[in-house]
Order: sequence, then structure tokens, then C-alpha cells
Amino acid sequence: MVGTAAIRSRKTQRLVLAVLFAVLVFISKTLLPTPLDKMLVVIQALFLGLGAITLSPFGATVVSAIAGLLTSAWRAPFAPFTLGFAVLYGLLVDAFSLLFKVRAGNGVVRMKRLVAGVTLATAVTGMASYYTTVYVFSLLPRNIVLETSILVIGVINGLAGGYLAGILWSKTLRHLLS
Repeated sequence: MVGTAAIRSRKTQRLVLAVLFAVLVFISKTLLPTPLDKMLVVIQALFLGLGAITLSPFGATVVSAIAGLLTSAWRAPFAPFTLGFAVLYGLLVDAFSLLFKVRAGNGVVRMKRLVAGVTLATAVTGMASYYTTVYVFSLLPRNIVLETSILVIGVINGLAGGYLAGILWSKTLRHLLS
């Protein structure tokens, strides 16, 4: 009996943490006006990085799916794309975290690998979102300056978010959640 209760408690803790991270992502996405919300994704990168570390496997995907659902409700006309790109972002963070073996067996996070994974996921998601907007829906004209800006800003946000996630994990959360 104790084992079952402990498992349920752990699952509940994981869900609560995922919802907390997702709500913080949602708040950061809705407080900033468009297009700033698309350019300043450092908060999203931070919490998806933390989700990948603390809630693995698929922690970033769960966080991004919940945040995507919340944001979709806020921006109903673009709900399928908001949710789709949110889940893509989370999947990419999780995939790169697994591919780069970000988390060592002893709970240590390999900082450079985490930063690289979050950065790549951020850049790929940003470019995929931009190209969908331009080429699939023709909502914007093609603009090489904007494309370059999105890539550069995405890389900077990914670097910062991944680094902050690694710092938060190693300095605080590792000791609380392990």
C-alpha cells in the first residue's frame, strides 16, 4: 500500500511541477505583445530546459503541451499552430536532451550539453514557425533581415534559457528534487 501511495504522490508532484512551469511560460507569453512574445522566449527556454531535466522523460513536452493549451485558449484563432509549435518545441528540447545525454546518472547536469540542446531546439522551432507563417500561410512577406534576426535572437534566447536552467538545477533544484 505504501508503495502505491508513494508512486501516486510522485506522479502528482511531477504534474504539479509541470503545471507550474507551464503557467509561468503562459504568463511570459501573454504579458508581452506580439511580436515580442515570439522573440523573447528565454523564459520558455528556461522552463522547458528545467522540465527536460526534472521531469524526464518527456518533461519539456508535457510542460510545453500544457503551456500551449493555455496559450491556445488565449489566442483562439491560431490555436492549432500555437499548440503544434509549443509541442514541437518541447519535443525538440527533450530529444536533444536525450541525444546529448544532458543528465548524468548521478543527477549531475552537463551544462554545455543542456545549453546546446535548448539552443538548437529554440532555433529550429523559431525558424519552423517563421517559415510556416511566410510560406504556408503567406501572412508575412519573406524578409532576410527578419529571418536572420529570428535565428540570432533564437540562439541568444536558447543559450540564456539553457544556461539559466542549468544554473537553477545545479545550485538549487537538484538538492530539492533529487
